Amino acid sequence: MRNLKVLREQFGLSQQKLADLFNLSQQSIYKYENNLAEPDFQTMQQFADYFHTSVDYLIDYTDNPAPTSSLVTIEYTSLELKHLELYRKLSPSLRKSLDDMLTEITHDKN
Repeated sequence: MRNLKVLREQFGLSQQKLADLFNLSQQSIYKYENNLAEPDFQTMQQFADYFHTSVDYLIDYTDNPAPTSSLVTIEYTSLELKHLELYRKLSPSLRKSLDDMLTEITHDKN
């Protein structure tokens, strides 16, 4: 999980801030980053989603931080990119709330 520290620092997050986003303790993040403990799979998936990477990258199985599903290139406007950047900074619970609200507003059943 050395790459967790790399990603956390790239996002400008302290261990405490990352812990707060995922309802974890700062000590847990420290242990994950220093291979003293391993998060459960659900937590690893949440980290991967938050940092837009793969679990494989988080566990040092690959050096490529791009998620494997990023094979399609999509053009985004600057406003869409800003929204995506802000969305990624949200905690998982706030993301869920926003997702639910957008689904309700757009009447999207998917």
